[in-house]
Amino acid sequence: MSDRIYYRQLQLQDYQSLLMLANTVHGAGYLDQPTLAYYHQLGIQQGQDASFVAYQDDQLVGFRLAWAAGNWQPDAWCSPELWPVPAAQVAYFKCNTISPRLQGRGIGGELMQRSIQALKAQGAKAGVAHLWRQSPGNAAVRYFSKQGGQLVKIHPDKWRADSHNGYECVRCGFDCRCEAAEMILLFGEPFKVD
Repeated sequence: MSDRIYYRQLQLQDYQSLLMLANTVHGAGYLDQPTLAYYHQLGIQQGQDASFVAYQDDQLVGFRLAWAAGNWQPDAWCSPELWPVPAAQVAYFKCNTISPRLQGRGIGGELMQRSIQALKAQGAKAGVAHLWRQSPGNAAVRYFSKQGGQLVKIHPDKWRADSHNGYECVRCGFDCRCEAAEMILLFGEPFKVD
């Protein structure tokens, strides 16, 4: 197996491998085919797709799902009143997943940069995400912070309803009590949340 990683925009042919990786890393029921197809469409705007995959040889080893500004609506877990950019100009970073055997090699950062470039080309000024605070070593929040993300708000029990509807959290099982760190990344200068 070569060490070379190559990247491209998400395509229909990637779905099966992406679903296997997502449900292995995040827990059974994390993502299914209809939901993935819907999420993928949310990332496409002005001929640009903001979702990307990473391959090593012929094996999918990572992916980033991102939604275009204006293609999604903030929900109860979002705090647009605390964002320094109007919600209509804010994209959403849905999911970043890397094969455990290749974590720490810069694949997530490269996927993020490719998504940011596509989102900027679509007209977004920032991107928001909900990061899993209970990830091992709080790696998810550390990763997003390293990219320039700033904490907006902590949301307890963000994924609890999902866990009662078939999602099996890798930490909590079917009664997820994990917290989400709502974070925002400006596509320009960093900012501080008051």
